[in-house]
Amino acid sequence: MFGVFAPGEDVARLTFFGLHALQHRGQESAGIASSDGERIALYAQMGLVSQVFDEAALEGLQGIAAIGHTRYSTTGANVACNVQPLLVEDRAGYLPLIDGQPRQLALAHNGNIVNADILRADLESQGVEFETTTDSEVLAQLLATAPGATWEARFATLMRRANGAYSLTVLTRDAIFGVRDPNGIRPLCIGKLDAGHAGYVFASETCALDHLGATFVREVEPGEVVRIDRYGITSWRVAEPLRPALCLLEYIYFARPDSRMRGQLLYQARMRMGEQLAIEHPAEADIVIGIPDSATAAAIGYARGSGIPYVEALVKNRYVGRTFIQPDQRLRDRGVQLKFNPLPELLEGRRVVVVDDTIVRGTTTPRVVAMLRKAGAREVHMRITSPPIQHPCFYGVDMATRGELIAAHQGVDDIRQHIGADTLGYLSIEGTAAATRQPEETLCTACFTGQYPREVPLQLDKFVLEQPVARARHAIPLGGPLTVVGAPPAAR
Repeated sequence: MFGVFAPGEDVARLTFFGLHALQHRGQESAGIASSDGERIALYAQMGLVSQVFDEAALEGLQGIAAIGHTRYSTTGANVACNVQPLLVEDRAGYLPLIDGQPRQLALAHNGNIVNADILRADLESQGVEFETTTDSEVLAQLLATAPGATWEARFATLMRRANGAYSLTVLTRDAIFGVRDPNGIRPLCIGKLDAGHAGYVFASETCALDHLGATFVREVEPGEVVRIDRYGITSWRVAEPLRPALCLLEYIYFARPDSRMRGQLLYQARMRMGEQLAIEHPAEADIVIGIPDSATAAAIGYARGSGIPYVEALVKNRYVGRTFIQPDQRLRDRGVQLKFNPLPELLEGRRVVVVDDTIVRGTTTPRVVAMLRKAGAREVHMRITSPPIQHPCFYGVDMATRGELIAAHQGVDDIRQHIGADTLGYLSIEGTAAATRQPEETLCTACFTGQYPREVPLQLDKFVLEQPVARARHAIPLGGPLTVVGAPPAAR
């Protein structure tokens, strides 16, 4: 997610470049909503940021503020009606009409709501009609219909009722809000545009600030709402913070290595993971390689810790997306073959340590090992910079049901045989947490330990909110915009 309040600036273009820096967080769709101080305009489509937006689209999104989103689906199908930001009417009734039209709000969401089905059923019983099959619209409609004469009261209602992970950017006609759930599971930070560009931004990661030359201010705190408008920044807590639980996978894999979280550069944290992995699981080998790009820093750390030289013997095609977050297994399988190219001249006859960040389903790693052996590797020693993933994530990482997680029902040696490696070693939970330089109790380690920050269902269906009739009515063919820029909800 990205958001900017900067009157006099090209907010849509700033948001475009902010989303471009955050493309790794979602590759299914992209969208931008902007406000000119009176109305909200929205443009969103399926595809990558660079595919969705052109000069004409950005020209139609002028204003004083904007929010943007790149989608990676965890609730709701990968279809056009589910792209974000979501635009809904403010139905609470206390705000005045504008030219006879209800006031609008737009919302972008990172995370996952585990009680979305219950909240949606309650809202539908009150007459709220839904246009998507995502938990994000549940949050948007909950905020739009919440009682109370202030935004403080509305956000308090949202935080009281929603259970799960949610970092939000919310756009109204004259402000943007940044919100984090009381556990702070997903990241969100604040930046200030440099001198000569008055304004502030929200971003999921600090790397987006760096690309725009914005100065990091601070992270949005768990349970906090931050408002940015023409008067500057104001903030308040609408819920008591619960146990801090920033997702450990953000450090291991999800975030870019040039981002900072809780004051730590992730590249350095991943190097420390590799160094610790070399201590916990040494190997007699000739070279160390990493699965690019997310495990590169860890591989360099392993080489440093072991004294075995690091070699880039696996070249990545950087025009192929991240296979882990593609929703279709067939695309994952094909993606591995398209994504990496081994260098036989560097691998022939060598004993190779291969460093990767995770093994989830156990479908990708065997192909990598087989590829390296075919290229001439004599031995393949697999090293993973995380503990075994044994439990599903309910908080915004689409990593399968527990039955599909290979480590949930197979031991380490069974997994080693399955992937075809000579040896296999996972980093301990203590070693992983220590590498982040954060207390383990302040991180969400649920996918490794099964200890969730809050109560979760035994099983969560990604498609729990799917309604075929609604999808058929609202789905839009690929290639067409989700909304006409500036159109009220009834015209979408």
